[in-house]
Amino acid sequence: MKPVLIKGGRIIDPDLNTDCLGNLFITGGVISELTDTDSVTPNGSYEVINAEGMIVCPGFVDFHCHLRQPGFEEKETIASGSRAAAKGGFTTICCMPNTNPPLDSKETIDYVKSIAASEGHIRVLPISCITRGRKGEELADMEELAESNVIAFSDDGDTVMDSDLMRRAMERSLALGLPISDHCEDKSISRGIKTREGATAAEENIVGRDILLAQQTGAHIHIAHISTRGSVELIRRAKEQGINITTEATPHHLTLTQDIVPEYGTMAKVNPPLRTQSDVAALIGGLNDGTIDIIATDHAPHTDKDKQKEFAAAAPGISGFETALASLMGLVHSGQIELKTLIAKLTSEPAKIISDRFGRLGTIEVGVSADVTVFDPDLEWTVNTEYFFSKGKNTPLNGKKLKGKVIATIYNGIIVYRDDSLLVGEVKTGSLRGCAPQKRR
Repeated sequence: MKPVLIKGGRIIDPDLNTDCLGNLFITGGVISELTDTDSVTPNGSYEVINAEGMIVCPGFVDFHCHLRQPGFEEKETIASGSRAAAKGGFTTICCMPNTNPPLDSKETIDYVKSIAASEGHIRVLPISCITRGRKGEELADMEELAESNVIAFSDDGDTVMDSDLMRRAMERSLALGLPISDHCEDKSISRGIKTREGATAAEENIVGRDILLAQQTGAHIHIAHISTRGSVELIRRAKEQGINITTEATPHHLTLTQDIVPEYGTMAKVNPPLRTQSDVAALIGGLNDGTIDIIATDHAPHTDKDKQKEFAAAAPGISGFETALASLMGLVHSGQIELKTLIAKLTSEPAKIISDRFGRLGTIEVGVSADVTVFDPDLEWTVNTEYFFSKGKNTPLNGKKLKGKVIATIYNGIIVYRDDSLLVGEVKTGSLRGCAPQKRR
């Protein structure tokens, strides 16, 4: 493992309240030193990343993605998905349990962990089912699953509609110290009503129910991929009441609206569906005021066959790892969110939801595992799904010009992704501004 010097970048770590120009040294797989102007390079040979004009930040953490293995390897594998995630700047990804078989037992969790250890390119943390087989009928062995080091419980894609069963799940999750992540969709509404109002009610009904159950039990409920103005307001009120709730929004719900569906068809089909510009504005407002805690990709790769169907029959989802940063940078460039806010929602904030037993994630503090992302905030590029590392080429962004690109991703001190345009060379002397180690918030 060769030491790495990231030279001359703008170093941003929201967890440490750091924003400065400087050099970052990585030795033995950990962050070894952060230096400022005219510093003397430590002895030894370093692989040098010239990060002038670029952002250096903690590796991104994705709390919600789909890797499809086991059972749907034609859509994605742990190897291909984690490689795509590394290209997108992610160093930790949390995979959902809607596989075949579902991740509802120690055996299936151990399988995912084994494949991730041998074939994964970055850290892969499994989320297990709430109920056996994701059928919503009886609870999975949550104690055994917690002992297998899952990070959360979810029946993602299916809501636990039995409220008493969900209450009991929350009571167990509270005792185990792990959150429950819920896909909020009342399918008794969403199956039968095609209006926007019906689709909105399908989400908000369950958001409201889960808030009440969290209030009653004291459990940590995490609401997945919220998409409506009403959901944002419900969660804002819940937080004001001190209820233990966190939530996420996806890049596509933050940047796209239902207006693109006629043009892009099934490539714009997601669940929950894309909403109105008013809903998008509410989500962005929720990011800025802290109502929405994190951004998660909900990376959902599908085959062409999955998408080339009538709209109602086509699989919902967007392959999002490799375009997440660039699409979100559009919000920064347009002045809708601050760059440091975006980085926090992709790094330190999701890390707070994950148990500390997996180490210090979402920071580049000296002494911790070197998970680092380097990106050019201003580099323009055109999305071409032929070059995706993901097996899933399903995105409405194909052919679109975006601004902002990951240049390098470092996981545990190893460069796991490097863009062809990256400048690597010898150490150069020069003057940098004001970078010094900061204390954690």
